[in-house]
Amino acid sequence: MTVRTYGTRLPGLPPGDLSGKLVVIEGSDGSGRTTEVDLLKEWLEVEGHAVVDTGLRRSNLVSEEIDRAKQGHTLGATTMALLYAADFGDQLENKIVPALSAGSTVLADRYIYTLMARAIVRGASRDYARQLYGFAFRPDLVIFLDARPEILLHRSIGKYGSLDYWESGMDLCLSRDLFESFFLYQDRLAREFEWMSREYDFHTVDANRRPEEVHEVVRELVATLYGGKPPSRARRRLTPRAPSASA
Repeated sequence: MTVRTYGTRLPGLPPGDLSGKLVVIEGSDGSGRTTEVDLLKEWLEVEGHAVVDTGLRRSNLVSEEIDRAKQGHTLGATTMALLYAADFGDQLENKIVPALSAGSTVLADRYIYTLMARAIVRGASRDYARQLYGFAFRPDLVIFLDARPEILLHRSIGKYGSLDYWESGMDLCLSRDLFESFFLYQDRLAREFEWMSREYDFHTVDANRRPEEVHEVVRELVATLYGGKPPSRARRRLTPRAPSASA
C-alpha cells in the first residue's frame, strides 16, 4: 500500500511503500462486521494471502484499562477518546505496520471512523476528531456495513441478551429508557457516518440481508484489490434513513 496518513506521518516508518494491504470493515454493533472479517480471512487465506486481523481494544498497552474504566459507567468523553486513540496508536505501531511491511493483508474490524463518530456525538468537533486520528493510515479499502437500527437491536439482543450501556449512548442522557436511548444514539452515529462516507470514501453495503448475501458483495469489493472485476451491486453512499418510531 502507498503510505498516506490523514495528517502527520508516523516517525520511524520504513521508507517507501508497504507491500501489504489494509482493509477496514466498519459498522455499528450488530451490523455483522466480525462475521464478515472472519469470512474474509478464511477466503483470503485459501487464496494464498497472509492475513492479520485487528480491532478496537486489542492493544497490549491500554485495552484492559479501557475495559476497567468503562465498568463503572463514569468514563468521561475526553478520557474515552484519548484512551481509544492510545489503543489504536499502539496497534498501528506494533501490529499493523509490521504486518503491512511483511506483505500481509490487515483486516480491521472497525477503525478510526467509529472512534471519531463516538467522540463527535459526545461533544468533540469534527476538526478535533480529524486531528486526534491524523496519524492513521489511509486504508486501501473501507467497507461500511449499513443496517437499520431495528436490525441492530434485534441482533444485539439475540447475541448478548441485552443492550450495552455504552453502545446505547446511556452516558449521553438522551433518555432514561435504554431502548429509546439506543435508537437516538444510533441516529446520531448514522449522521456522522453519512458525513464520513463522503469524506473518507466509504463503500457502503446493505447489511440488512443474510450474512452470505452480504459476504458475496463484500468479497467482490475486496477482490478488486487483487485484480478482480469491479463489483456491480455495492453502494457507495449511505441510503437516507427513515425516522424511527422511537426517535
